[in-house]
Amino acid sequence: MHLKSAEHPTTPGGRQYHLACGPGDLAPYLLVPGDPARVPKIAKFWDEAREVAYHREFRSYTGRYKGVRISATSSGIGPSSTAILVNEAANIGVHTFIRVGSTGAIQRGIRCGDLVISMAAVRLDGTSHHYIGPEYPAFAHYEVLLALIEAAESLGVRYHVGVTATTSDFYAGQARPSFRSYWHPHLDDLIPILQRAGVLNFEMEAATLFTLCALFGLRAGAVCAVYANRSTNIFQPGAGEEECIRVANEAVKILSEWDRRKREAGKRWLHPSLLRA
Repeated sequence: MHLKSAEHPTTPGGRQYHLACGPGDLAPYLLVPGDPARVPKIAKFWDEAREVAYHREFRSYTGRYKGVRISATSSGIGPSSTAILVNEAANIGVHTFIRVGSTGAIQRGIRCGDLVISMAAVRLDGTSHHYIGPEYPAFAHYEVLLALIEAAESLGVRYHVGVTATTSDFYAGQARPSFRSYWHPHLDDLIPILQRAGVLNFEMEAATLFTLCALFGLRAGAVCAVYANRSTNIFQPGAGEEECIRVANEAVKILSEWDRRKREAGKRWLHPSLLRA
């Protein structure tokens, strides 16, 4: 691959170094699972789908869902690879990102198999701090948030809406014992502090996604299936995954319709009376 420079690692034709995608490969609406194996699971609900690239942890499919052009690209685990994905996908025309992930709840009333739709995220990710100081909030774009809620309601799934904590580590970062039961005393209060603040769950990508998209003028949201609950110590991998995928796909269809209405009305922002028209 011949790249422009070390500072701008794209080909002269715009193919991205890590994603191995170029202009036209990805739709403007991009679903972002962490696991590459979840990409074909997402695409099986589409009208048509094809794999456009698979490089490192970044596996990309593009197709159509209920007539809307849509893509899915895996981010891998964690905030660093998520930042790479956002930068490179934005370079080739993606304007809306929806994380389709798994999560661990920290509030007792959330069951395995439920969904969590994040309205904002606590920035314990580290990566977003390379882009802006800690005072800057990590928030979902309100249109994507509303579309995810609308999709969950229309599909009749159990869901929760609230604040997520994004960490850069699965073990100590989420107050789990590490190898040989290593434990730092500052972890004693991590979960209780977040619980008292009303935080719903731990995951590893949303804060990075939200922060970068807000800074870049893009839209982002996140829906995650609850695989574990740290309060009850129950772990059920795979619980709610299909419901999470269905909600994310349907949210893209909803957003596409809302975007059409905005264009026809000459409006930049979605508002309730526009939807009633």
